[in-house]
Amino acid sequence: MKMEPAAGKRPRTTDRTCARPTSIADRISDLPDAILGEIISLLSTKDAARTQALASRWRHLWRTASLNLDFRGLPANHTDVLPGIILAAHEGLVHRLCLPARYLSDKAAAMEAWIQSPALDKLQELDFYLLELPNTCVDLQSPPASIFRFSSTLRVATISMCSLMDYSVETLRFPQLRKFALVAVDISEDSLCHVINTCCPALECLLLRTNFNVHGVRINSPTLQSVGIHASVVELTVENAPSLERLLCLKMHMKMIVSVVSAPKLETLGCISHHEWGSKIMFGTTVIEGLRVDSLTTMVRTVKILAIHMNSNLDMVIDLMRCFPCLEKLYMKIHKKTPTGTNCWRRKHRNFLTSHDICLKTVVLGYYKGFQAQVDFVTFFVLNARSLESIQLVVDSRNYSREFVSGQREKLQIEKRASRGARLSFTTDRCHDVLSIVHLNDLDLADPFASRC
Repeated sequence: MKMEPAAGKRPRTTDRTCARPTSIADRISDLPDAILGEIISLLSTKDAARTQALASRWRHLWRTASLNLDFRGLPANHTDVLPGIILAAHEGLVHRLCLPARYLSDKAAAMEAWIQSPALDKLQELDFYLLELPNTCVDLQSPPASIFRFSSTLRVATISMCSLMDYSVETLRFPQLRKFALVAVDISEDSLCHVINTCCPALECLLLRTNFNVHGVRINSPTLQSVGIHASVVELTVENAPSLERLLCLKMHMKMIVSVVSAPKLETLGCISHHEWGSKIMFGTTVIEGLRVDSLTTMVRTVKILAIHMNSNLDMVIDLMRCFPCLEKLYMKIHKKTPTGTNCWRRKHRNFLTSHDICLKTVVLGYYKGFQAQVDFVTFFVLNARSLESIQLVVDSRNYSREFVSGQREKLQIEKRASRGARLSFTTDRCHDVLSIVHLNDLDLADPFASRC
């Protein structure tokens, strides 16, 4: 007997494909060629290449679209041959080329041929990437001179694992370059200063990572907005940088003397560590050694974001807030120290609390484990920062639990907070890890220390 389905019920079927539409409209392919070409240019190399397997219209666009050729992540046997194949077959332009830095020495002849391709005539982004920094100075070779043949169109460039000789640097000009990184490059101090201050009149972001034979750097740039240093630079002097907003020292335990003569827009500073005695940051005659303010003659009112790595020494933090009275965001990683009671700190800094408003809006504390020194430290700000909006405590995921959070909220006296709008949160996200700031795109973030997980 044939059974009819009950009223209002859809009959079941064991063939799941029957419930699917027989075809799906391809509305993307109906877009104008100009928009489709822009879509291809934004795709990764692997995904853009897959468009060749689609309709003939997409295959036509692939041959003429402005390409993003990034060979990062592809197997080595593919990256050795693909650049030449793609550049020889492509009829359009390439706006971004990303190749392993080892090609500058291992494949110099092939590199020379690739770079002569007409597809690179208007190249905007060039990245010779380095996956791992060398531990020691290695024998670096000079790159082919032809890699700079499109210097007039470049807007972003990363040069890695090579030697830039003085005679080659003297002739360089990058009139459109906005972002520039030198990674494990052998370059003289004079040439480096020439590149920063003369060769790149539109430069906005500069990243220096483990560059050899550089003792000091002087910055005189009207356009530079962000500087990141992850190198054994002993002296950094910011003589005249009217647009500089972010100054980032990206290598922990690095002894360096930083002198800021003129940077009237500097808002973000870090990471400063108390571990490296002998390191100094000077703003005119104001001297901060390690994290200790040795001489406070001028307050730096422009700095609003500060990242520090220290023990739980509130005295140092109070002195820093005297130096940076308009500080709004404070990122800290603190380690255990003999506890000092909150009441003791409050009595000691009573004059400061009565004569200064703590302008802090955000406090982020890494390595939080809830030991008494950290509890006392955080509680001081809970009870005294009237403008506070957010307290974020970063906890190791192994220690995180509902019971831990509940107990800490009680210890931190959050119900007695001076700012009724302040919110306390616990997270296992990593934050203000300066070692993770390794790319040019990290430098122009409004807050480079904020968690991006």
